[in-house]
Amino acid sequence: MKAFFRTIGKYLLPYKKNIILNVLFNFLSAIFSVFSLISMIPLLKILFGMDNKVYGYIPIKNAFTSLEALGNAVKHNIYCLITQIIDSPGGTTKALVIIGIFLITMVALKVGFTYLASYYIAYLRNSVVRDMRVKIYNKTLSLPVGFFSEERKGDIMARITGDVTEVEASVINSLEMLIKNPIIILVFVTTMIIMSWQLTVFVCVLFPVAGFIIGRIGKTLKKHSMAGQNKMGELLSTTEETLSGLKIIKGFAAEKKIAGRFRNQTEEYRRIMNRIYIRRYLASPLSEFLGTLVVIIVMWYGGYLILNNTSLLSPEKFLVYLAVFYSIINPSKAFSTEYYSIQKGLASMERINRILDAENTIVERKNAKPIKSFHDTIEYTDVSFRYKTDLVLKNISFTVKKGQMIALVGHSGAGKSTLADLLPRLYDTEGGHILIDGLDIREYRINDLRNLMGIVTQDPILFNDTFYNNIAFGLETATLEQVTEAAMVANAHEFIATSEEGYYTNIGDRGGKLSGGQRQRISIARAVLKNPPILILDEATSALDTESEKLVQDALAKLMKNRTSLVIAHRFSTIINADKIFVLKNGEIIENGNHNELMELNGEYRKYFDMQYFVS
Repeated sequence: MKAFFRTIGKYLLPYKKNIILNVLFNFLSAIFSVFSLISMIPLLKILFGMDNKVYGYIPIKNAFTSLEALGNAVKHNIYCLITQIIDSPGGTTKALVIIGIFLITMVALKVGFTYLASYYIAYLRNSVVRDMRVKIYNKTLSLPVGFFSEERKGDIMARITGDVTEVEASVINSLEMLIKNPIIILVFVTTMIIMSWQLTVFVCVLFPVAGFIIGRIGKTLKKHSMAGQNKMGELLSTTEETLSGLKIIKGFAAEKKIAGRFRNQTEEYRRIMNRIYIRRYLASPLSEFLGTLVVIIVMWYGGYLILNNTSLLSPEKFLVYLAVFYSIINPSKAFSTEYYSIQKGLASMERINRILDAENTIVERKNAKPIKSFHDTIEYTDVSFRYKTDLVLKNISFTVKKGQMIALVGHSGAGKSTLADLLPRLYDTEGGHILIDGLDIREYRINDLRNLMGIVTQDPILFNDTFYNNIAFGLETATLEQVTEAAMVANAHEFIATSEEGYYTNIGDRGGKLSGGQRQRISIARAVLKNPPILILDEATSALDTESEKLVQDALAKLMKNRTSLVIAHRFSTIINADKIFVLKNGEIIENGNHNELMELNGEYRKYFDMQYFVS
């Protein structure tokens, strides 16, 4: 339970008021439950003539000398009142009515306080789940890009969806029982101690033995639950890969192979879940059996004490004691069942905490400086970077002046995209510095820094939303007129205007209703609307056909006009007019100059150019 409160406790703190009220109403519910139970037997005892003793009223002023005197006064006065009612004409019927009203009142108070306790815990439960989901989502947004390159998307999705659902179903739903049942057990056990501390000590020796047995099974449940959630992450990863690569799977006739892999993973998940549920379903019958066993042992021991005159309990009180004791079996049983659920949920919580506890390496410094505009230069000074072991970039240095177009070329894996990703701090350099207007970019506020830049990638990132919302993404105040102007600059207005609902037409998942060229022009329109002083174009035309490329290049030319641009390109038609071209190989700049200078150099750049245009 320590792990439970350590994990969930921080989510409960903002709702202390709800917890206090829930505890109060659960306590009152338990008190009235015990009171109605204890009161019932002596009342029925008098009603049916089992007690011939004559009781007299005890003045209340004499009742406050001790707790025992107060109890005797209340008991004697109630007995005296009921005896008088029974002795009157039609007294038995009146007594039954009074007893009925009394019990109804006790039960009404009990269930009323139970409802109030549940009322306040409902808000707590739903609020905790909401806070947890928001925290996970916000942490996911804040983590650096590098975190997700080393994690499977499906497994992360499983943690955000399946694991949170499991925590909600197993842990949060157990909150009420974890608060309510201990209170009930405490009140009933206190009553038992008052009635016979000897018997209660004997009971308290038996219960830990049952708890130990249940706890041992619960530990194995947590281990299997962790394995089950990890396997579900693999299933989601396989599903995500299948949906993303459906064309390739069908094109290579690999359906049977992929289906076989998924079937094997599903079978392994079934085996794990069988082990989990076998242990989980064992909780209720095992706790019921152990509880009944304890009751029988208590009955035997209590009867032994009474028959041998070694107990202070009378036979009637022993019956009441057994009734009170038996009343804690169900709460104890529910408590043990919830313990199993919590162990299963804590396994999911541990997986969630791998995201929540992940270190965010892209950290904004204290007293970071604002930056609203770009005035002079971007400088890379001895920049080095590695993803895991080997250096991807090695001591890269160059300067970009405001208004210049800088191009990066080289074979795949040379470090071009990484070099560009360092500028908006998607990653941080391992060595060296990147300066904007003479100041290290780590000194600036992260959001301010990124607001200076517009990014257009090879694979346009679009959302399952309208044209309007995709172009205006990140700009809350953009008007339809501004969006339309941006689309015109990007050569996108024509196909948007002819769509079914114009700018309010949904473009499908990741822009699936559009062609590659159309998706890219929407991405360019988004950058146009943002109107950033610095552009990063990452192979923005490499995946397009000739006609689409021409339209996109025209849009890019308009976009780059009077802006500072960092362009990564495989197609040399995009970068022939660049002010400076840097050729990268194995993480190092091996050549630099404009197009004509590099062609005259007759080096790597010339080789790449000739290969693309089939020059022998």
